[in-house]
Amino acid sequence: MRLASERLRAAVLALGGLLATPVGAESLLLRAGQLLDVERGTLLADQAIRIEDGRITAIGPWREAAAAGTQGLDWSAYTVLPGLMDMHSHLIGDIQSANIAAPLLSSAARDALAGAANARATLEAGFTTVRDVGCYRAFTDVALRDAIASGQVPGPRMFVAGAYLTVTHGGGEVTGFAPDVVVPAEMRRGVADSIAEIRQRVRELLGGGADFIKIIATGAVLTAGTNPSASEYNEEEIRAAVEEAANAGTFVTAHAHGVEGIKRAVRAGVRSIEHASYLDDEGIALMVKHGTWLVADIYNGDYIAEIGKRDGWPAEILRKNRETTDTQRAAFEKAVRAGVRIAYGTDSGVYPHGRNANQFRYMVRYGMTPLQAIRSATLDSARLLGHEKDFGSIAVGRSADLIAVAGDPLVDVRVLEDVRGVIQAGRVVRSVGLREPRTLTPDPSPGGRGEISAADARSPSLAGRRACPGLDPGWREAPDEGTESP
Repeated sequence: MRLASERLRAAVLALGGLLATPVGAESLLLRAGQLLDVERGTLLADQAIRIEDGRITAIGPWREAAAAGTQGLDWSAYTVLPGLMDMHSHLIGDIQSANIAAPLLSSAARDALAGAANARATLEAGFTTVRDVGCYRAFTDVALRDAIASGQVPGPRMFVAGAYLTVTHGGGEVTGFAPDVVVPAEMRRGVADSIAEIRQRVRELLGGGADFIKIIATGAVLTAGTNPSASEYNEEEIRAAVEEAANAGTFVTAHAHGVEGIKRAVRAGVRSIEHASYLDDEGIALMVKHGTWLVADIYNGDYIAEIGKRDGWPAEILRKNRETTDTQRAAFEKAVRAGVRIAYGTDSGVYPHGRNANQFRYMVRYGMTPLQAIRSATLDSARLLGHEKDFGSIAVGRSADLIAVAGDPLVDVRVLEDVRGVIQAGRVVRSVGLREPRTLTPDPSPGGRGEISAADARSPSLAGRRACPGLDPGWREAPDEGTESP
């Protein structure tokens, strides 16, 4: 088991030399035009954020913190938020397609290398942490997580499931083939059909490096031959998984579309419910009572409908998507009103990676305020993971996971779809303005916004437009094409 994981990790590391390494700095002073305090729900103007060894050590007004000659990064033209988090991602392998045999047409090494590219796209989109909730080839996600953590491959901080815990021919299996087709054993590491097998598989997955357990409590939309409404484990079986995970100091999340499957999983003690397409009033009340988190992918139904029809996805999948999309969104809206704890999760891998922020507008459309939606992808996702003291907000002592956007996300949450800068654990991953930290000086003028270097001031590319510190000299603001409300 561990040997296979190490081989996968080696394959991922081989990609490291082909990918650009983010700019790193042991010490950095960041100037934020506006800083979003997600805990208080307020915007603070012209703030300085001091970063030491990957963590935030001080926050305060820029004019009080800056000193001549300070090495810093000027994001004074932007709003700065905590790094975003996606609690339902699938980074490993290729994205969903019409070919149900696709998982069998790849190798473990190829899946891992594709995962590295997916991870980079996700990070550059501003998602600095993800919970990867399962892959077909066991422990491929573990290999990618470890490669990212070692600094060999750029990507978000990962918490991984190792594989799916599922019944035979259930929603977590590769299905849709003739009965004499033999699926590789590495794709069936999480198959369990009794309480004893469930306990054993949980131990094996956690022993192989998984951070938590993902149990498939009902059928799935994207798995051929399964019914999303139908339960696939009973309450006692789910509870056995929860107990084994708790013994190891971790938790279980449940894939559950059907109303009974949701209730069984909540009563059994899972940490979160994924999808929840048929969540009813009783299920909502149970989730509130138990403090169970909801992670609902309410964006990708539209993607599946459009791309699936265009590319000829199986009729069964398109039908199940039609049956669940609007129902899921209505349930989500009810859950918001009822006060269910909600974390951000998109099911990335169904759609192309890097578009994770597209769901914010849907969450606002279906009942959340922009602040609630942002909190779901920052502080609340960190709470789901039990790491709110480590990341999820901009505060002293937290990891320096920061993003920059142009505009006010509390007014138009869609600005999060165009992230201009990313810092992860104090390392500059992406900055549309200053690729390298440079000298920043206080602006002596009242209400001043800072200075640009003399070289930039002389740049022909800045002629005839407002000098904007933090912008790449070659960057141009896109023309306003008009927008519709979320």
